[in-house]
Amino acid sequence: MLSNARDKRFQLILIKPSHYDADGYVVQWLRSTMPSNSLAAVYALACGAAERGILGPDLPIDVIAIDETNARVRPDRLAERIASHGGLGLVGFVGVQSNEFPRTLDLARAFRAKGVQVMIGGFHVSGCLAMLKETQVDIKVAQDLGISIFAGEAEEGFDEVFLDAAKGELKPLYNHMKKELPGIGDVPSPPFLPVDFVKRTVGNVTSFDAGRGCPFQCSFCTIINVQGRKSRYRSPDSIEQILRMNWAQGVKRFFITDDNFARNKDWEAIYDRIIKLREEDGMDVRFMIQVDTLCHKIPNFIEKSRRAGVTRVFIGLENINPANLIAAKKRQNKITEYRKMLLEWKRVGIMTFAGYILGFPNDTPESIRHDLEIIKKELPLDALEFFVLTPLPGSEDHKILFEKNVWMDPDMNKYELEHVVTAHAKMTKEEWQDAYRTAWEIFYTDEHLETIMRRAAATGINVRSLMPVLMWFSSAMKIENLHPLQWGIFRVKYRKDRRPGFPAQSPLSFYAGYAAETAAKAAKLVRRWLHLKRILRKIEADPAAKLYQDEALIPVTEEDAEHMELYTQSESIRAAVKHERRVAGHHANGHQGNGHAANGQNGNGLGDAGHHDAAHQDAGHHDHTREPRPGIVPPAA
Repeated sequence: MLSNARDKRFQLILIKPSHYDADGYVVQWLRSTMPSNSLAAVYALACGAAERGILGPDLPIDVIAIDETNARVRPDRLAERIASHGGLGLVGFVGVQSNEFPRTLDLARAFRAKGVQVMIGGFHVSGCLAMLKETQVDIKVAQDLGISIFAGEAEEGFDEVFLDAAKGELKPLYNHMKKELPGIGDVPSPPFLPVDFVKRTVGNVTSFDAGRGCPFQCSFCTIINVQGRKSRYRSPDSIEQILRMNWAQGVKRFFITDDNFARNKDWEAIYDRIIKLREEDGMDVRFMIQVDTLCHKIPNFIEKSRRAGVTRVFIGLENINPANLIAAKKRQNKITEYRKMLLEWKRVGIMTFAGYILGFPNDTPESIRHDLEIIKKELPLDALEFFVLTPLPGSEDHKILFEKNVWMDPDMNKYELEHVVTAHAKMTKEEWQDAYRTAWEIFYTDEHLETIMRRAAATGINVRSLMPVLMWFSSAMKIENLHPLQWGIFRVKYRKDRRPGFPAQSPLSFYAGYAAETAAKAAKLVRRWLHLKRILRKIEADPAAKLYQDEALIPVTEEDAEHMELYTQSESIRAAVKHERRVAGHHANGHQGNGHAANGQNGNGLGDAGHHDAAHQDAGHHDHTREPRPGIVPPAA
């Protein structure tokens, strides 16, 4: 298609890819869970470059952002768009996680066949380049197709990409995995997405990071090897800029994607700024944050969280067996603090979500079931989400297995923290996979759903707000066979958008099956909603609802260690609890100082929430910290 000089505009098309389901169809929704922070960061940087006129006055730039989890990607039409504006453009796949890499390659092939320049960035390529001496096979395949790789964070080197792409001379690799990563304190163009984009998400929520990096060494984590172990933070001014830009377009709900906001050395200055915006300027902004299991020891942190508009927190609980936590190098988690911390959040009426990893060395199907029953009885959690321990590329776990030539499933599409992809010493692959599926059923029984709602009513949490959360978390695996953070509103499928290797269905077979499947899922959802509604009405009609009490809500005492199963289920756990209490007493008697040393904050320390995001790998609730979850991926080009 020919165009004249006046039509000549550089087209930058940024795509956050999805991945394939078990039937080979793209996981896609009418409305998905949450925008990707990576996409917000890169989109804002690109718009900033366009406003600066990086390519000169004669070549303006159009920036288009697409999240494939809620919008169809049509390579043919996008290639036509580039051609109609003079043929200059770049398709950048942003924040690509390991499970999204196969889908990314399939889309990239289609773009390359049309002669379009393509670049891939994100945690998969960055993690592989950071940890492995050899280039992974799938990255070699991408480079053989003429695809450029961007490793690291886009705050550095993005102008160079624009200039090279405008000349049609992209380099095979832009490696920004450096010891000294870029500062993010006052980036001129902080993370931002337009309101029309945000409206395609459940709850009109957007995301941003207030900090990056983590000093801990969890072996399953990719963040420490991609974003570094030196913490970097946005300034309060930058946070206010992000909030005001979104408020101006009607966006008021945010997910702060930091693995552990409690260890941001500027948390109080940021909170004070947000409190001012809320209490003096009338900006009713609200947040979900991720924190560690010792955040309650930071003076005023929980109280100020409430005043700053935090309504939900995600905690990387990960496991209740100290031996498993030590094996994963997650020594900062102390099971003796779990109940204290959760009750403190309950005290101020904030919902608690936690991530729990299945497949640590000491896990068996029986021990997992037993541990979950203890959690249900003794820990006052509002929602618990499960993940399969996965050796994600970029983690120490993956590096060790790779170098020892231990079998790992070669299909990266399965690395979404829901599939077993390597062997376990005490469980067969089938037992491990079944333990993951049944964990959701064990925790979200009808009886325990009522218990959770009764605890909420007794502690001042809005039960009507909690009910849809419980429906979401208790239904996703049963109805869609997907993690709740991969779920969305109304599943969208396109007959021709199927993974190579799967047969094309006839129109009659596809649409008849799609309609029947949609109707069956809708019926299940209605039944679940009505069931939870009956529980809600029962609690609201109970005059003694606020007096409800059970073992999980009893205030913490020293005697807990003598009778609660959380602390007494084995001799090894008894010994670990005794050790934790001895160490805690040592800190309290001489090392706590201003209250921060005992919980890991020493002026510039940053704890580990054990999340993102994935699953919430890039959004959601980043979960376990191996790779940010769906919707929660820290920015990488």
